[in-house]
Amino acid sequence: MALRDAIVSGRLEPGARLRDSELEEWLGVSRTPIREAIARLETAGLVRTRRAKATEVAPLDEREALAAQRIAAALHELAVREAVSQLTAGDLAAMRSANDRFAAALRAADVDAALAADDEFHRVAVAASANPLLGPLLEQVTPLLRRLERTRFSSLAGRDSVAAHQLIVEACASGDAEAAARATRENWLTLERILTHPDPA
Repeated sequence: MALRDAIVSGRLEPGARLRDSELEEWLGVSRTPIREAIARLETAGLVRTRRAKATEVAPLDEREALAAQRIAAALHELAVREAVSQLTAGDLAAMRSANDRFAAALRAADVDAALAADDEFHRVAVAASANPLLGPLLEQVTPLLRRLERTRFSSLAGRDSVAAHQLIVEACASGDAEAAARATRENWLTLERILTHPDPA
């Protein structure tokens, strides 16, 4: 988790060498779990191993990241559709609270906090869907997407996801699974447009 987060956040830049001995000292774990983690990160497109067995942080591939975005959009749409009938009052309150934190982070131009709150918002429906495959699948594609987002935004103030989140919550609260799924799809399509055509700084 710490290694993945360092790559996604940019603390470990593309091309940075990942040496087992240094990772063991940094993470405080043995070589076996490190190699297992690197294998998962390589599957997710975050690291790569060259012929000489040198492992490094993978370069940012915009096409792969946008492909991951489309997969994430479809998975979140499915999660919401399956979750609506299962959502409790507590779940809806958690979604509203996450969206409040998201809005506050946008006002403060806090990219890390905004992305964390956005994750928390969507995670409620994923959990409520009770679909055991959604979490692992999203865990594989989301880091690649978040990595691209961080390169696109020095500030998230231009994003209009707060209102989109509110529409999702309202549809969920009314029990309208199709409207909630449609609002979720539109929310993610908006993100794709921003990633593809970012506003000039």
